[in-house]
Amino acid sequence: MAGTRGSSGDLSMTSTDNANTRVAVTTEYITTIGLEVHAQLLTQSKMFCGCSANIAYAEPNTHVCPVCLGMPGTLPVINAEALRKTLLTGLALDCTIPALSKFDRKNYPYPDLMKGYQISQYDLPFCVDGHLDVEETDARGNAVRTFRVGIIRVHLEEDTARLLHRNGPDGIPYSLMDVNRAGLPLMEIVSAPDITSPDEAQLYLIQLRHLLRWINVSTGNMEEGAFRCDANVSVRPVGQQEYGTKVEVKNMNSFKSVRDALKFEIERQTEILRSGGKIVQETRGWDDVRGITLSQRTKEQAHDYRYFPEPDLPPLTFTDEHREELRASLPELPDALRDRFAETYGLSRYDATQLAGSRAVASYFERTVAGAGAEKARIAAGFTVNNLPNLLGESDATIDTSPLTPERLRGLVDLVADGTINLNIARTILPELFALGVSAADLVKERGLGVVRDESALEKAVDDALSANPKAAADYLGGKESALSAFLGPIMKATRGQADAAMVRELLKRKLDGLRGSDT
Repeated sequence: MAGTRGSSGDLSMTSTDNANTRVAVTTEYITTIGLEVHAQLLTQSKMFCGCSANIAYAEPNTHVCPVCLGMPGTLPVINAEALRKTLLTGLALDCTIPALSKFDRKNYPYPDLMKGYQISQYDLPFCVDGHLDVEETDARGNAVRTFRVGIIRVHLEEDTARLLHRNGPDGIPYSLMDVNRAGLPLMEIVSAPDITSPDEAQLYLIQLRHLLRWINVSTGNMEEGAFRCDANVSVRPVGQQEYGTKVEVKNMNSFKSVRDALKFEIERQTEILRSGGKIVQETRGWDDVRGITLSQRTKEQAHDYRYFPEPDLPPLTFTDEHREELRASLPELPDALRDRFAETYGLSRYDATQLAGSRAVASYFERTVAGAGAEKARIAAGFTVNNLPNLLGESDATIDTSPLTPERLRGLVDLVADGTINLNIARTILPELFALGVSAADLVKERGLGVVRDESALEKAVDDALSANPKAAADYLGGKESALSAFLGPIMKATRGQADAAMVRELLKRKLDGLRGSDT
């Protein structure tokens, strides 16, 4: 894979050398995008000290110690869990884990960095040369196309403090520094410049966050700052081989803001080139309210950060045994699970995709259909995808605490599959099963909801429907087969939805054919 990464914010606009490489081409210009994602890792403590990493809703500067405050004479200690989760992410992204890696000091004088440097990684990151296959689907979950985004590197560093900007009682603005966030383990995932449009960027970020949540390395909550994205974007005239001057865009706090910021920046750069101007390499911030990017500073290069190996931390080595042990701990990844559901149970692409939307949902489904065949699995998938989310949304329950346990849902599925009740009855009683926490068999027996197959009991409902709709009868007799459906609604209503649909159709056809015979 071509493409190098010199430093945070120094992404080479060199595309991956594979057949999947695409460029967004208008009649005049080509767009190239690379993304840098910072994901806070799910750990109990910070990256290099023992302070709690659970800082949500904490008062400012309450989760601090001499190490994360940058006091002289303090020494960092590597968080082994943060390292493990970074390596797991690299494996999930099909990265290579080099035999040797190390931490580096990245020097810069921002006010949110008490030490004056950040412990990060430069030339020997933990994970390199991976990829993420991103699938674009239609409204029904059917794959439209798949494109590959190269992953240049995944490395580990410490987060910075946070500046809180406020207005005083006299209206004069001031800033406070909250050090709670300083030292949280922060994983940076750097994509190759393989993304060609704002929509592709959004799809990539959504799938990447889903993967991080799936392997339980990050919450991915953008509103909490646990999943942050910077974008490098360049525009060049069609026919120009070298990439255009890249601009970094920051301060995007949602998938929508990433897409909107990239759209604006592409249009801005395009207009500059059209007017004969030159793009300036810089960092720009996204103003979500005004819908524009604003210049913040000229772009730093790697040498501006004066990287050198972190003297207080040893280099790290990894063996094949380490890699295989980590690989064995990875769960089945969502794309593989989706494909297995579709192939094993004959599920639609949409249902399989929805079931693979979270590990909790996938686990619930698998417990429901354990040992079942494809027919029961398809019925269970329908309930899990189409009905259960609404019931959960109307209650305080989650999929893990649902009163409709996998075992109770399986009981309902069994009744549908063996013909004791039909799907309409099953859907009708599902809210009661959810609310009451009872078995489907008991509820069906108590309410007398079994499918009616007694022909004599169905005959009156059929005769009444025929008498009430002579036009539909005439249409059917005239050769319009679809007219048969006009009778089904009234018959089902008369039998409280319990009529056996196949028997009703057979009885209707027999009686209508009898009418045809009496006319000849």
